[in-house]
Amino acid sequence: MKKTIEIISRIGIFGTFLGHGIIALTNNTKWIPLLTCYGFSEQEAQHLFPFIGILDVIVAFTILIFPLRIVVVWATLWAFMTALSRPISGDSFIEFVERAANWCLPLVLFLMLGIPKNISGFIKVKD
Repeated sequence: MKKTIEIISRIGIFGTFLGHGIIALTNNTKWIPLLTCYGFSEQEAQHLFPFIGILDVIVAFTILIFPLRIVVVWATLWAFMTALSRPISGDSFIEFVERAANWCLPLVLFLMLGIPKNISGFIKVKD
């Protein structure tokens, strides 16, 4: 059962990051405030979208195929910060709440993979 939950988690994270990555690659102007609230200019935000999109797609496939803990931790932190950017940029706090699964699912996967005993454990799938 644990392996099934892990696989479902990996598929869910894959879908989230692939979808967001593809949207970022289209330079979705609605997302500009989500970066400017962290201090980027509008122009910088637009230039970052392709890099964010590519990175999100890489994260999606990495977690689906070979879930390195370091990538799973990145996915958790990145999804948390992007969800948090909603209320910081002026949206309702419920926008953050609605996106809880985007960062909770990678966190669950990280816990399922096991907290590494040392730094090198972050670049392994399991101890």
